[in-house]
Amino acid sequence: MKKRTNYISWDEYFMGVALLSAQRSKDPNTQVGACIVNDKNKIVGAGYNGLPIGCHDDEFSWSKEGDFMDTKYPFVCHAELNAILNNIGMDLKGCTIYTALFPCNECTKAIIQSGISTVVYLSDKYEQSDAARASKLMLDKAGIAYRKVVASVDRIVLSFDAKDV
Repeated sequence: MKKRTNYISWDEYFMGVALLSAQRSKDPNTQVGACIVNDKNKIVGAGYNGLPIGCHDDEFSWSKEGDFMDTKYPFVCHAELNAILNNIGMDLKGCTIYTALFPCNECTKAIIQSGISTVVYLSDKYEQSDAARASKLMLDKAGIAYRKVVASVDRIVLSFDAKDV
């Protein structure tokens, strides 16, 4: 018997972990996940966009518009930063971060400072924004590679039905 041939690639696997992590987000508009992987293809950190520990989800606004203090923006920690902060305590130098959404300029600063060497993203829907342009400029200047994930599958369906295992 030969091994099966329709298994997913490492990129698909790690982006899948990032997308699964995004499902933990309480944000009603945008769910982003991130997964950090070392050079041995071991996951060393994961995160999603959400409030910091100790800040209850029901006590803060999830609004995108209005007065700054009445929106989510001053309070939500992005997936990439959470993945860096949630890492297993190792040096992230040379690691790759997989993220559902191209990182903003603030997360890019943390990515650079952490030593991550490659960014793999799924969507760059804000590519025309100042934040995205600033991110790309910083990544270029810091010599950090970034690329859009190339997947051979459109979707992966997970089942929690024990009979499917």
